[in-house]
Amino acid sequence: MESKSILNLSNLVDDDFAKAVEIIYNSKGRVIITGIGKSAIIANKIVATLNSTGTPSVFMHAADAIHGDLGLILEDDVVICISKSGNTPEIKVLIPLIKSAKNTIIAITGNNKSFLGTQADFVLNAFVEKEACPNNLAPTTSTTAQLVIGDALAVCLLELRGFSSNDFAKYHPGGALGKKLYLRVHDISSVNEKPKVGLDNSIREVIVEISEKMLGVTAVVEHDKIIGIITDGDLRRMLSKVDDFSKLTAKDIMGDKPKSIDSNAMAIDALEIMEANDISQLLVEENGKYAGVVHLHDLIKEGII
Repeated sequence: MESKSILNLSNLVDDDFAKAVEIIYNSKGRVIITGIGKSAIIANKIVATLNSTGTPSVFMHAADAIHGDLGLILEDDVVICISKSGNTPEIKVLIPLIKSAKNTIIAITGNNKSFLGTQADFVLNAFVEKEACPNNLAPTTSTTAQLVIGDALAVCLLELRGFSSNDFAKYHPGGALGKKLYLRVHDISSVNEKPKVGLDNSIREVIVEISEKMLGVTAVVEHDKIIGIITDGDLRRMLSKVDDFSKLTAKDIMGDKPKSIDSNAMAIDALEIMEANDISQLLVEENGKYAGVVHLHDLIKEGII
């Protein structure tokens, strides 16, 4: 029932939606979003979404507004009022006060002919035929519709602003989401050991290097350039094939086409390369020179996965 109502919302979008987006986009103030009951909870979520995508927004509870919080609204602010019926007592008191201050009012309501619908400057139609509640009472379908309209507003504004993933990262610096957007390979590899051997290093020296640096891998380097890689898997395969490895050197068992990544690349890109090639380590380069190793465990520890 809710999904059908959401699908129908696209048929209700009219010029008021486009005008509302432009009013908010061109506003020098903030977006104040208000409501009461379940609509207030939806208002809070829309505020959070707008703030995180570059549109400064503030929640104002409709009941609190008429008891002092009306002072939140500044001269250039745009007010979005959310109400299914559009006729709640608090809304009827609040709307004339906002209109007297000459702030633009955008309604998200399921009743265009309500007090809110007729008094608002722009109306975003959130009509639903019936609540998903068996008694057609608990706000379910209606609040879902309100939420979808709020998301639609946010996405339109995001696109108008040319809001990029870099901008998004500024507002989401914490947690796994933020790290996916700003954490770079060198942020991880720079704190790791930097295992490396030369072409002529003995197998014993290779084993010692891999063991001491504890990354399960070593780069084979010549003049600071990566020319090969040896993993602990390469060592196991060697031991299963030869009885005497005393005369073998790094060049005899190395892989000569190692996967690598630039140190300035995003950490999430390193993960994609690892997953695509079913590997656990990537060699890191900086200005064409060997710069270290990034390991799958590093990405797990940082919450990238």
